[in-house]
Amino acid sequence: MKILKSKVQTETIVKGSRFLAEAIPCQKQEEARSILKSQKEKYSDATHVVHAFMLGKAGEVMGMSDDGEPGGTAGRPVLDVLKGSGATDIMLTVTRWFGGTLLGTGGLVKAYGGAAKELLSKCQEIGALEEYVPKKEFSFECDYALYKSVKRAFDEFSIDGLSEEYADKIRASAKVPQEQYAALAARLKDLSKGKLELI
Repeated sequence: MKILKSKVQTETIVKGSRFLAEAIPCQKQEEARSILKSQKEKYSDATHVVHAFMLGKAGEVMGMSDDGEPGGTAGRPVLDVLKGSGATDIMLTVTRWFGGTLLGTGGLVKAYGGAAKELLSKCQEIGALEEYVPKKEFSFECDYALYKSVKRAFDEFSIDGLSEEYADKIRASAKVPQEQYAALAARLKDLSKGKLELI
């Protein structure tokens, strides 16, 4: 499975209707709800904000909505394209501004499905999708002198999302691929002569 690294968008016009498709990284159902709410607020002038999402290691959690379009003509084709993409932890929204010409059910399926396809191929093209690697979060604290060596040791690993807090000691937290966690813990313990423990 692949996951989305950053937000991507594309736009298409079908018989005067404007379709804005957006791919947004998303890991939880609550997050999907809040993304949808903010999209609807952002595009309050739009006719429909259709969405579909896939979450979980194998994309086992799914959801979608036609948002007032005829049943099965909007959310379903977007979700079908998403299912075929091999991506997870991703939400697609397709926002439509009605252009005055009715597209009919077949036309809607084609328009929404097409918008989703174009969006996902752009995600592939620009390298916004990466292989899903299970990661483990860790945190620790250490003194300033030791932290310089710790930062150098980090270069040997795929550390992600590092956050640092400077106080009397440095508190840091980040993520590392699960398969590198034991080696990282051993390396830092060795470096600190047993003083530094990962939490």
